[in-house]
Amino acid sequence: MKGRTLGRHFRESFKSLGRNGWMTFASISAVAVTLLLVGSFIVMMMNLNKMADNIENDVEIKVVADAAASDAAVKELQEKIEKVDGVASVDFASREDELDKIIKSYGKELSLYKQSNPLGDALYVKAADPHNTAAIAKKIDTYEYTADVVYGAGKVEKLFNVVGISRNIGLILILALLFTAMFLISNTIRLTIIARGREIEIMKLVGATNNFVRIPFILEGIWLGILGSILPMAAIAIAYQQIYAYWQPRLVDELFQLLEPVPFIIQVDGLLLFMGVFIGVWGSMMSVRKFLKV
Repeated sequence: MKGRTLGRHFRESFKSLGRNGWMTFASISAVAVTLLLVGSFIVMMMNLNKMADNIENDVEIKVVADAAASDAAVKELQEKIEKVDGVASVDFASREDELDKIIKSYGKELSLYKQSNPLGDALYVKAADPHNTAAIAKKIDTYEYTADVVYGAGKVEKLFNVVGISRNIGLILILALLFTAMFLISNTIRLTIIARGREIEIMKLVGATNNFVRIPFILEGIWLGILGSILPMAAIAIAYQQIYAYWQPRLVDELFQLLEPVPFIIQVDGLLLFMGVFIGVWGSMMSVRKFLKV
């Protein structure tokens, strides 16, 4: 395609936006409102997904060593656990450390037990894949010098099931919103092009090729997508920065932390811009196609 022709297509696409002011406004509004809903839901689901990941990764196995086991025996047990397939880390806590935790949680009156500490050393084991926690715990339970292996049997499996179901529901809702966005926006753009059906038919009758007719509308769809994306991109970026600044200091539990605005908001805004342009182009191509059969 010659540069002069391409330049003409660019000029025509811009002129068309101005000539069809109200339809242009309607298309941009449809893109903006729909992408704002989609973007807000994506931000919410991505943060919930991060919290779910934190909860899953916080699951660990507590291996209580036999109180009668020697230091060498506990060290041997630790080395054996570290070699288990799927184990990410093993942290040692002495019986004194364990008693200090109990005193801190339940009161200083328990400090009397420091004279004759009944607890054994403990090993805190994390799996590389949290879903393998139960299998690893069962294997460790067969080892010598283990007095108890605790990982929340029953509760952990239920937790993983709930998290998995929540993620699937979130994914389905996002996909449903995306399809709804494509339907609403493409229909609005289609109305814009249908209103100019006569113009397209005249161009075809005087010998314009399909590409000559199609390209200005595709460019128009790109501009509509970009212009419609600006407001939701700015609104989500500003709102998320404020939400993060207000809530992050108040979320003391490490499990419930929000995603940092950078690079998260850049990624979300990039996705919204891509979606706006894609839907704009797709809507224009689908709508103009019927008028090319003259």
